[in-house]
Amino acid sequence: MTEARITSEPPFQPRVEPAVERATNDPDLPDLIARCLAGDQAAFAALYERYAPALYRLAYGVLLDPHDAEDVLQESMVYAFRNLARYDAARGAFRTWLYTITISRCRNARRRKWLPTVTLGHLLTLGVEPPTPPAESPEARATWRELQASLAEALRTLSPRLREAVALRYGQGLTYREMAEIIDCPQKTAESRVRLAHEQLRKAMSAADQAALEELWSL
Repeated sequence: MTEARITSEPPFQPRVEPAVERATNDPDLPDLIARCLAGDQAAFAALYERYAPALYRLAYGVLLDPHDAEDVLQESMVYAFRNLARYDAARGAFRTWLYTITISRCRNARRRKWLPTVTLGHLLTLGVEPPTPPAESPEARATWRELQASLAEALRTLSPRLREAVALRYGQGLTYREMAEIIDCPQKTAESRVRLAHEQLRKAMSAADQAALEELWSL
């Protein structure tokens, strides 16, 4: 599913990968849920293994701290398992339901603890970094390393709500409609947050870094 580009976004655009659920549709999901509701521990393990990696990436993208992201992952999965009977497939995709739970737990974590916005060592999990340049181009590799640092510095300037938008849009490959459902806002607000994130990133990066980033993303 592809959406029209917002014209006010900067020219360099991270590639948005399609959400896993849209690619697979999880045809065995109803059976897995039914087995979980019947107390099948193997089914619980299967659900955890399938969804935990994406939920961790989302939590890390929002909180920027691996330990807090792990805590949120565990809280989110425990809540989901305890409330599995409340999931209504008619109201939305299971993955969307899990993302909504995770975003809520991330917000709770921020309220419990003033999280720093400078822990960006594992920023690659966000999915917004430029692609690794070819091995035969040492100059491009050096530029890539510099851009990683520049992008990390720029991303630390984003507010938590804008980081949520970046993590959902580029880390999870969601459409604006799906984002709006998860963060409980109008679709235009989701679009606006992504646009504002882009604008803030542009302000935080030099013109040279922006140009180099655009070139690398075109590889």
